[in-house]
Amino acid sequence: MLRLKQIGNYLAVIFGSAMIACGFNLFLIPHRLLSGGVSGLAMLVGYFTPFNISLLYLLFNVPLLVAGWFQLGRRFIVMSILSVGATTWLMALIPTTTVASDMLLASVFGGVLVGVGAGVSFRVGGSSGGFDILGSIITRYRDFPIGSVLVGLNALVILAAAYFDNNWNLALASMVSIYVSGRVVDLIHISHIKVTVYIVTTRTDELLKQLLVLQRGVTKIKTEGAYSHIERDMLMTVTTRYELAELKRIIKNSDPQAFVNIVETVGVMGSFRKR
Repeated sequence: MLRLKQIGNYLAVIFGSAMIACGFNLFLIPHRLLSGGVSGLAMLVGYFTPFNISLLYLLFNVPLLVAGWFQLGRRFIVMSILSVGATTWLMALIPTTTVASDMLLASVFGGVLVGVGAGVSFRVGGSSGGFDILGSIITRYRDFPIGSVLVGLNALVILAAAYFDNNWNLALASMVSIYVSGRVVDLIHISHIKVTVYIVTTRTDELLKQLLVLQRGVTKIKTEGAYSHIERDMLMTVTTRYELAELKRIIKNSDPQAFVNIVETVGVMGSFRKR
C-alpha cells in the first residue's frame, strides 16, 4: 500500500511538471512573458541569447536543489529533482506554440497551469524547484502562505526584466501570470491554513492512540451534557487543512458516533509544528 502511494506521488509530480511545461511552451514563452523566479531568469536569458530555455532552467535549479538538500530534507528534494527533470524534458518535448493570441489571456491561463503544476508538487511533498525551494525554506521558519511568498520573490525578477527589456506591457502581463500562479498554489497547497477540531467522544483512549500518531498536541477536557448529564471527554487539537482529511478518517474509524466541530483558526501562538 505504501509503495502504491509513493508511485502515485511520483506520477502526481510528473503530471504537475506537464502542467508547468504546457504553461511555459503554450502560453508564456510564445509571448515572451516571464514566469518569475528561476524559470523567469531562464526565460529572460533565453530570449536574449541562443541558449535553450529548458537547459537554462535545469542549470539554474542545480544550486537551489543542493541548498534545499541540507535545509528541507532528502524526500522533498528527491521529489523536487523529479519535478525539475521532468519539466526540463517535457519543455524540450512540447513544441512552443501560440495557443492564445491575446497576451493577457495567455498570461492568465499560463499562470493557472504553472500554479496547478507547482501546487500539485507541493501537495505530495515536493516542489517545482526554483524559488519554490526558497519559499519552502522561508515558510519552515515563518508561518506565511507559500504562494504569497513566491509572488514577492518572483516580482523582483519581473521588475529586473522590465528594467533590462524596457517593456512594461510584458512586465505587467508577467506579473498577472505570477499573481495567478501564486493564488492557485495557495488553493491547492493548504498546509498554512490552521483549523481547530473539537471532538466529543466516549472512546477517548482509542481515539488518542490514533490521533497522537499525527504528532499534534491534543488537550483532553471533561464535559457533561446539559440535557443528558452524561459525562464525556472532549478532545481539542489544532492541525492544518492538509492533515484534516486524515484526522476525519481516524475519527470515523475510531468513533463514528463522535460529535465533531471544526473551526478555522485565525492564528496560533506557542508551540506548533510547522514541518
